[in-house]
Amino acid sequence: MSTAAVAGLRRVLAVVDLLIEAVDEETLVPALLPLLLSAVPGDSIIWAPRSGSTDPPRTVPAGLLTADVREAFAREAASDSLVVHTTVGPGTAMRRSTLQTRSEFHALAAYTDVYRPFGAEQQLAMSFPAGYAQGVPRKVCVAINRSGIGSDFSEDDVANADLLRIRLGHALDRLSPAPPDATGITRRESAVLALLARGLTNQQIARRLDISPRTVDKHLEHAYTKLRVGGRVAAANAWLTRRPTATVAGEETETVRGRP
Repeated sequence: MSTAAVAGLRRVLAVVDLLIEAVDEETLVPALLPLLLSAVPGDSIIWAPRSGSTDPPRTVPAGLLTADVREAFAREAASDSLVVHTTVGPGTAMRRSTLQTRSEFHALAAYTDVYRPFGAEQQLAMSFPAGYAQGVPRKVCVAINRSGIGSDFSEDDVANADLLRIRLGHALDRLSPAPPDATGITRRESAVLALLARGLTNQQIARRLDISPRTVDKHLEHAYTKLRVGGRVAAANAWLTRRPTATVAGEETETVRGRP
């Protein structure tokens, strides 16, 4: 491992230490952003909560995004391939230069109206699930920017960002957990919904849980009422939104083993 890679790993571990010790998000984020800029060096960083959050973006330096820049971003984000990658794509750490050439980037309306005003010539962006906000699953997008035209992010920077991405998601899940299930769904209804969300038919669910297809129908009928939905697809979507994957899998396993 090169000297630069070792130094980068040490900076990553400093971020991880902070995440482990964090007790709430409001205290964490202001301390976290400068450390992220150290672990993946850049001139500025944007931390933008999405999906279920009304919190504005946080930046280092503060005040990086003017009202005009934010309006332009909202208007032009859909045509920006890096934004699409972090909002509806996989969200893995990605350099802008991997997706488009510099001339393609400079041809974007978003470059003129959004990125050039705060000197973002090179960017590395990622996103990750970040717990819940107001009962809704949330995602956070992070963009690290460099102003120098010849100072693109390295492969080590991308690798470090991906390491941090996983740990950031785990930390925010811990600090902003899913709300308690207030729907009144029973454990057996939970098991049926978990299998439904995985695409199983009623007959397959019945065999998996060792119950009759008619009993599956009854469980789903009760669950539809509690979830306030009218059919299978809506129930599956509602259940996946309410329940983290690990919890669903755990409930399903317990029920299949015959626990109440």
